Amino acid sequence: MGNPIGVRRDFEALEDRRMKAARLIHQGLSQSEVARRVNVHRQSVSRWAKEIEASGITGLKKAGRAGRKPLLSDTDLRKVESKLKQGAQARGYTTELWTTSRVADLIEQECGIRYHPAHVWRLLQGLGWSCQRPGKRALERDEQKIERWKKQRWPKLKKNLRGKSAR
Repeated sequence: MGNPIGVRRDFEALEDRRMKAARLIHQGLSQSEVARRVNVHRQSVSRWAKEIEASGITGLKKAGRAGRKPLLSDTDLRKVESKLKQGAQARGYTTELWTTSRVADLIEQECGIRYHPAHVWRLLQGLGWSCQRPGKRALERDEQKIERWKKQRWPKLKKNLRGKSAR
């Protein structure tokens, strides 16, 4: 059944609940009574009781992280990030723009692990990187004319708020 999407399991709370159940089992309560007291299904208590018989109380310790283990180690991620900081042109690209496809190629070349560009984006977010798009400016842009327009023409075109409220 699992948790709703986006809801993470609290492994500490789950372990605490199992330990409480273990204490109650040790006190000699029935599995049904233990299930009622810790608010779980009786089958869970039965499974925990079998685990206690097989492995002792340590068998009820938390399992650790959920899901698949990451393919890239922390060392690999640091290595990739240092290469990213060197810039895309240092890797032979014509522009400094890092795309997810380029980063995926970098990871494959450096670490031998192939990732889909969509997943590379998740890795970059985990490293604290964000989407940055270069500002596009016309080559013909004349900064002096723009400044003059902002200071002289724009104030004349801007709506006069005092005039509207005075009516």
